[in-house]
Amino acid sequence: MTTHREPAPPNSTTDVVICGAGAAGLALAVDLARRDVAVLLVDRATEPFHGSRGKGIQPRSQEVFEDLGVLDRLAAAGGPYPRLRRVHREGGAHDTPVEQSEPTPGEPYQAGLLVPQFLTEAVLRERLAELGRNPRYGHELTGFDQDEGGVTARLSGPHGTYTVRARYLIGTDGGSSFVRRTLAIGFPGESLGARAIVADVRLEGLSSDAWHRWDEPPDEIGVCPLTGTDLFQIQAPIPLDGEVDLSAAGLTALLAARTGRRDIVVRSVSWASAYSMSARLADSYRVGRVFLAGDAAHVHPPTGGQGLNTSVQDAYNLGWKLAAVLAGAPERLLDTYEEERRPIAVGMLGLATSLLRTAREGGERRRGREVRQLDLHYRDSWLSLRTPARAAGAGLVAGDRAPDAPVVGAAGQPTRLFTLFQGTHWTLLGYDVDRGSAVQPRAGLHIHTVGRYGDISDSDGELQKGYGLSSGDWVLIRPDGYIGAIADNTANADNTDLSNYLHDVGLVMARRASGLAYRSGSGTSS
Repeated sequence: MTTHREPAPPNSTTDVVICGAGAAGLALAVDLARRDVAVLLVDRATEPFHGSRGKGIQPRSQEVFEDLGVLDRLAAAGGPYPRLRRVHREGGAHDTPVEQSEPTPGEPYQAGLLVPQFLTEAVLRERLAELGRNPRYGHELTGFDQDEGGVTARLSGPHGTYTVRARYLIGTDGGSSFVRRTLAIGFPGESLGARAIVADVRLEGLSSDAWHRWDEPPDEIGVCPLTGTDLFQIQAPIPLDGEVDLSAAGLTALLAARTGRRDIVVRSVSWASAYSMSARLADSYRVGRVFLAGDAAHVHPPTGGQGLNTSVQDAYNLGWKLAAVLAGAPERLLDTYEEERRPIAVGMLGLATSLLRTAREGGERRRGREVRQLDLHYRDSWLSLRTPARAAGAGLVAGDRAPDAPVVGAAGQPTRLFTLFQGTHWTLLGYDVDRGSAVQPRAGLHIHTVGRYGDISDSDGELQKGYGLSSGDWVLIRPDGYIGAIADNTANADNTDLSNYLHDVGLVMARRASGLAYRSGSGTSS
């Protein structure tokens, strides 16, 4: 009997090929798709990942997901972290409520969300489908070549091999990245001398109202209910060497040995993994037209819940820049991706490693403000326009995260800065200015003014307070929610600095014979 073999997909062209359909790849695909960039997302796995590995969504990532249009869905799929219940082997337990600060006008999200990774990725796939794209599972990148004009990717799918010609290729294919290895990019770092298991299970004997932890070394073990599911996640350190039984019976025995309880019974295992911890950082995030993002660029211990968040924010930084260059912005814009994101990864690796060391030494595993990622900045980037009046130490400066604030539209309806920022555009805010003093309008730039005859009102004063603005100030917000520039119109009446900046990032006016028309380096592309 002859088996019918369907032909491979035809050789084709696209703007961007993304290799790896995890959280970073999906977030990047969503960001590009909403900018009308043609994107192909492939993954060698035959089906989506179904584990909970990266389950914490930090406040800054919540802001990112709000902009991408999925935050409410994620909050509905998961929920807040449960209280921590420390259980003592000799009997008794005490509960610790989740530490959290109250939301502020500038920081609307203060607490992490607990959403199993497979649900986060499912929400992103749903959003991507709404934008007309879907991942190709079972399609493996087997090789690629690049030249000055683009990248030729060779792929193998269920029905054969084929090639795709793209302007850019992005490797979001994990710690063992094929893309990184093909580029021969070094991945130095160190093994941290720690090994652990993580498993998603259905079990009996524990309530789902708390994160149960037995913290007596060397027999620590934690069991966390996975909000939005009927599963629990088991986490435990294990010896550096030797096999570990990750079956239901094996995990039940491990729980009994470490908790002293025989009534906790694992009934089934949905997903499980044993892994050795290391901290590694790619020597470079880019070679020509090929980029790395997420775990392909950095791996680290899970302490502090930084991994998925840092990976998604890599994608969020890269997406708008790729779209801008594809639409005509200067190629130099792409150099800022590594310039901005690699130092963030250095800090993240240091934080996660420090928290792991504290935990291994039996110290209190407290997560401070640093894990929320709200204070990350790009002040040293060339995209951060320095002005004499906004030197370091003078409040917010270019490169800082742009805070939220409640405002009121001139028609009387309340709104927020984050609502004005949401989308693919840049935003220019003028505080107590004459709107006629703004830079010339152009595609990809939304202009709002505050004050007399302005289209928004800072009735509570939160915008002025949050940004430290004075009369005549203009604030330029990048598409990824960071401040590009703060300019004083009284010192620069024609806004030359801002006009030059916008030109440098591709937001330029183009004249046509029929009159004025505009093109934008951060707009859409076909």
